[in-house]
Amino acid sequence: MRSMPPGDGADELAWLTFEQAGVLTTAQARGTLSEGRVRGNIRSGRWRAICRGILLTGNGQLTRDQQLWVAVLVAGPGAVLAGATAAAEAGVRGLPRETVQVLVPAHRRPGRELLRRLPLETPAVRVRRTTVLPETHLQAARPNRTTTARSLVDAAGWARDARTATALLAAGCQQRRVTPDELDAVLAELPGAPRRELIRHTLADLTGGAEALSEIDFVRLCRRYGLPPPETQHRRTDVGGRTRWLDGYWPCWRLHVEIDGSHHMDVRHWAADMQRQNDVWTAGDRILRFPAWLVRTRPDEVARTLRRALVAAGWSPT
Repeated sequence: MRSMPPGDGADELAWLTFEQAGVLTTAQARGTLSEGRVRGNIRSGRWRAICRGILLTGNGQLTRDQQLWVAVLVAGPGAVLAGATAAAEAGVRGLPRETVQVLVPAHRRPGRELLRRLPLETPAVRVRRTTVLPETHLQAARPNRTTTARSLVDAAGWARDARTATALLAAGCQQRRVTPDELDAVLAELPGAPRRELIRHTLADLTGGAEALSEIDFVRLCRRYGLPPPETQHRRTDVGGRTRWLDGYWPCWRLHVEIDGSHHMDVRHWAADMQRQNDVWTAGDRILRFPAWLVRTRPDEVARTLRRALVAAGWSPT
């Protein structure tokens, strides 16, 4: 929970404390108080010394906001939240929080020793340097961060593996926090971005309509096994007048594919899924359903079933 702004007549220290969630550099504190006052606050227990050069104007455990401010202030001038950390602060859900990602200009070299001496209550801080950080890639916030598009492109490049990288990009688009075009514009300004080709191919799939990771896997499966690509996120109105979005659809063969995630196992979704399937059948379409794990782990089996259904519907393999 963020604190209330200072009232009328508040001094510079009160506003600085509010803006930075109670975390200050020693230089900032000494800019408004004498060195004796600063030391007195620490000795009396009113303030805490987090690490060399960083103070907390309180004596409790660090909140998440304060942890982020510690990370940015320790990294030094020009530092901003980046990667998955910045994307999470922008509202993208389900991203890792174990490490705070920070970006600094290439000419800066934050002290590694200082980063290693952060208290145990502070998450690990990973500082990366960049030669490309234009104003258009920055978002004013508390603390400042990279834009959602830049954050996700960086997060994909820094992810532990290719699948995690793809999932990060898909999450941002699926949750409507960013568009594929915005991601592509950032990628164009980062010629040296890690996993550039993977990101580019993923954005092509996202632009085609596949947003969930399971749908991206499905589109790639069709491409790999020489099957015609489906329309993804195809809009359809059911018999009750509700708008539905089809995971995969071939209009000319009237074949509909659903990729079921784990939430489809829930009994509340089960009845709704059956009703939706009945609506598709009674409208004259064929429907196939595959669990997402099967698309990922047994693509041969999925491709064989899909090929049989397409041939039965009138498709002629070339």
